[in-house]
Amino acid sequence: MSRTLTRPVVAAIAIATATVLALSGCSGSTSDGPTGGRDATVRVGLVLEPTSLDIRTQSGNALDQVLIDNVYQGLVGRTQNGGIRNVLAASHDVSADGLTYTFRLHDGIRFQDGTKLTAADVVWSLDDFRKSSTYVDAGDLAAVTDVSAPDDSTVVITLAQPDSDLLFNLTGRAGVVLEQAARNDMSDTANGTGPFDVASWKQGDALTLSRNADYWGTKAKVAKVVFRYITQPSTAVNAMANGDLDVETAVDGTLKGQLQGADGITLHTGKTTDKYTLAFNDAKAPFTDIRVRKAIREAIDPKALIRAIGGTGVPQGGPIPALDPGYQDLTSIDGYDPADARKLLKQAGATDLDLTLTYANIYPTTIGDVLTSQLAKVGITLTVKRVDFSTWLDQVFQDKQFDLSMVNHTETRDFGNWANPEYYFGYDNPEVQRLYKASLATTDTTEKAKDLAAAARIVSEDAAGEWLYTATTITAVRDGVTGFPTNSTTTRLDLANLAVTG
Repeated sequence: MSRTLTRPVVAAIAIATATVLALSGCSGSTSDGPTGGRDATVRVGLVLEPTSLDIRTQSGNALDQVLIDNVYQGLVGRTQNGGIRNVLAASHDVSADGLTYTFRLHDGIRFQDGTKLTAADVVWSLDDFRKSSTYVDAGDLAAVTDVSAPDDSTVVITLAQPDSDLLFNLTGRAGVVLEQAARNDMSDTANGTGPFDVASWKQGDALTLSRNADYWGTKAKVAKVVFRYITQPSTAVNAMANGDLDVETAVDGTLKGQLQGADGITLHTGKTTDKYTLAFNDAKAPFTDIRVRKAIREAIDPKALIRAIGGTGVPQGGPIPALDPGYQDLTSIDGYDPADARKLLKQAGATDLDLTLTYANIYPTTIGDVLTSQLAKVGITLTVKRVDFSTWLDQVFQDKQFDLSMVNHTETRDFGNWANPEYYFGYDNPEVQRLYKASLATTDTTEKAKDLAAAARIVSEDAAGEWLYTATTITAVRDGVTGFPTNSTTTRLDLANLAVTG
């Protein structure tokens, strides 16, 4: 299917331009934490800020992270562990052949401007998305041939062929339900059906959500959530320690000691699908030689790298992380073996390689330093070039002018990138592409996972890239704050259960 082979990069990569927030901008410092009850305001520290609120066109996970579930909703949503749950749909059924999906809507759903939602809004939203080639994640509904509304509370989606990712795709941008008649400027306002409204957004400072008093479901348990964007890890830790934040996400592993044992603060470790991937430019020399690719993988010790970044990661070994279908432990393939790496480079006639690693400067210098040291031990000279994201996007992703690159691919179920020869990896394996298409076409979840696992093993055995680690995430939470998600916090923050006691 073409849609999974052309997914835009920034929907799969957690990168966005952001402005450093000085501590002086973190107003309302209270060392005792937020006042409890339904009138509470919870201040949350995030890293990546969107440059627009347009859920259709603004790339990057920064929008999914705060708007989906909270402001915008779809027929279905996802759990913290990647499962499917009904949201706007009270129930749904799938035909035995996997070609017809029937959704029955909850009664009384209203958009935040007060307009009643009908099945016609759902049909229009899905049709608008699937007919576009420019929206973020365009193509996610490519298998859909028809969306109809037999009545005001029922939506039927018809497919040309089974798509085992359809429900999951409907939990993302593709499934967001908008009001057909709305005329608000989506770049800086939002009109969804969720438990929170966008109250204000001051770019470079904070985005504030307020409780939607007319929400059709269970009302939010706090009055406001203020997302403060802080790009410097030390600044964020200081803000949490000084009482300027109630929650800090993505605590830097090398700085967590400053919060461990702090009075009134608890650190929670969660799982993610954040795949810190060392990409090879597989379409050009010397990476066209599998011996060179394998040698680079064997030269890298992921465990040492994980220690260097403060322990916030686990070895991955292949392109699928533990939370996604098809995961298997592939860490033994091309495991750390510098001696064999040197042999492979000698066999390939590549004993004096001089390579450049290009990656965005939002990632720590530690990663480049460790890789430089490890590759030097097998005779590879690595020059590290850290650039801003826009330069990375132009040079690496679009123009494919790079040797090695490192990026955090955060999106769940994004294995399709390895089945896309046009993606910036430059990896082209027909058997991987066949298995991936088969995984989409099956209606059997076991068969899906089996096909994905087989494809992932081939990708790893081909040494198509090096998967440095899957990140674990540390969230600092002040006493009294409950219900804040701790898994996959870079991709989704469903705040339905967020509350403040006391």
